[in-house]
Amino acid sequence: MRADTMQPVKKFRFYRPLKGHSHTFGEQWFALKAEAFARFFGTPTFLIAQTLIVAVWIYLNISGLSKFDPYPFILLNLAFSLQAAYAAPLILLAQTRQAERDLAHALTDAQHREDLDEAMAKRQTVAEENSAQLLILVHQNIALTSLTKELAERIETLTTQLASR
Repeated sequence: MRADTMQPVKKFRFYRPLKGHSHTFGEQWFALKAEAFARFFGTPTFLIAQTLIVAVWIYLNISGLSKFDPYPFILLNLAFSLQAAYAAPLILLAQTRQAERDLAHALTDAQHREDLDEAMAKRQTVAEENSAQLLILVHQNIALTSLTKELAERIETLTTQLASR
């Protein structure tokens, strides 16, 4: 079971990991953390937290409890601009890495289908060879049966001739 989802991990009989696949940005700490952070931007947790922070920010400044960012909310605007400046490249990085994973999976799937087709062609060839061998055996059996019939008739003829003498 996976601890984060509490669902059993499904085992695939024919699954082969993507060997030799490396990302454009590598597997370094920064690339992995940037991708995780970019993925976090689209979660309900992030959206709800951001909405609550903005609501509290606006409430504190409008109500007069604090005046660190008066009405036009210039600091809030700066915070959103800064967030957008970092979010856009991180999201693009995550999309690039996902596109690479999708391509690697597509290529692996295509190779798997090619392997299946090749195996099926080999099985088809073996089946055709077996059918040809069976046909030869059937013809041999027919020849042996006809030879056996001829021999049985000759034996019957010889038996009647011996009986008449």
